[in-house]
Amino acid sequence: MRISIKLKTSVFLAALLLLTVVVMSLLVLRGIQSNQRTQVEQLLAQQASTANTYLYQSLTAESNKVPETYLASKGADFGKKLEDISGQTVELYDQEGKAIYKNKTGTVSEGIARTLAYALKQKTAYLVEGNSLYYLAPLVVANEQVGVVQFYYDLAANDVFYHEIRQLFVYIGAGTFLLSFILAYFYFNALSGSIIKLNRAVNRIREGSYETAGLKRRDEIGELGEGIRMMSERIRQTIRDKDDEREKLKLAVDKLSKLDQQQKEFIGNVTHEFKTPLTSIKAYLDLMDMYPDDLELLETAKANIASDTQRLYEMVEKVLRLSALEKYDFEFSKEKVDVRRTIASVLGSLQGKMDKFGLHLETNLSEASADADGDSLTIVLMNLLDNAIKYNKPKGSIRVSCAERDGQVVIEIADTGIGIPQAVVHKIFEPFYTVDKNRSRENGGAGLGLSLAKKYAEMQGGSIALLRSDAEGTTFSVAYPAWGGGESS
Repeated sequence: MRISIKLKTSVFLAALLLLTVVVMSLLVLRGIQSNQRTQVEQLLAQQASTANTYLYQSLTAESNKVPETYLASKGADFGKKLEDISGQTVELYDQEGKAIYKNKTGTVSEGIARTLAYALKQKTAYLVEGNSLYYLAPLVVANEQVGVVQFYYDLAANDVFYHEIRQLFVYIGAGTFLLSFILAYFYFNALSGSIIKLNRAVNRIREGSYETAGLKRRDEIGELGEGIRMMSERIRQTIRDKDDEREKLKLAVDKLSKLDQQQKEFIGNVTHEFKTPLTSIKAYLDLMDMYPDDLELLETAKANIASDTQRLYEMVEKVLRLSALEKYDFEFSKEKVDVRRTIASVLGSLQGKMDKFGLHLETNLSEASADADGDSLTIVLMNLLDNAIKYNKPKGSIRVSCAERDGQVVIEIADTGIGIPQAVVHKIFEPFYTVDKNRSRENGGAGLGLSLAKKYAEMQGGSIALLRSDAEGTTFSVAYPAWGGGESS
């Protein structure tokens, strides 16, 4: 019986097309299975990481920071909150394998028991039983395992999705096979090209490249291509979001650790600086109890207690200002500030103090207007000039100048004081740091003035710098943006 070449060709092309569709379907389905497994593993691994992070944060907030005690007493609350955070069913076990929090009742299966024993060795393990996946990960604090967290994941939705995709491929293959008998020769090239594109897209997804383009076809192959493209985009977005969250979490943990260390140092410095005047006050009070009739002692004690009390008040005020600047973002009222007038006002308020120490004042103040907050500029100048007075030599001098140049108003304050050793220049703007601690206590200084002035200046776009410090004295420079972008006012 003679068979037409057209029929042979059509049958051959149909068979070839059917074979191609079957192979392509198997590859795509394998890629989908692989991606589903990868997604589930990544999701549960992220949940395990979140559980360890949350356990660390919970311990940090507790007064009793012993992990075993915390899990034994608050394991149920921790498990419930972890379920709320993860959206997964959670079970908790201690280091001995004893259940701390079980969301489901019933005995543990033999398979879970073996998996739990493996997880207790500080290893991650999972078990698949039917449509259920049990993911067990160690709970670790300071590189020591304190328990195991188990997440339950239902694989039924994944299986349904997989079977739907497989059924979709069956329909596509059958339709294409029937259509090939009529338009096999003309349709084969276009169809094979589309299949090749899909195959390449699946291979790229499997290799980790999620940039795919949709097919411009209005049929099942086109829908499949769009579905793969959307799935690829979703996987890529999920991975990107996971990486972003991990980076944010790492930054948050680093910032909390740094803030905790800064807080400890700050409290230690405050305690140390407050102790000296309080010790002096207590000593004079004890002497007054011992010698209540000594009028000379009474006058001396009153004067020293008043001096130490004023010093405590000034330290508290500066500590509060410094703490507020570090905690809050203040909005300064920037305006056109007459720098010469502001300097003259500050010098006038400190004239009595300069006279007390016999200091000579020299000024060279040019007309200059700064774009700054007037009150904050006054605080900066007050702290710098107060230091120039406190740490000056008897009958020394203070030179103050201001001028506008290169779009900035530059203020220089020089004194003939004790100077700052080069070895500690980098520390002078740190809170509570003083070069001469004995003299600081005599003059009421606590090492807060320069730190406070630096923060006020920088928060307004200004700067403070140490220009010179030697045996002949110290010179500081303060720069603020000039009003009008550098044009003379």
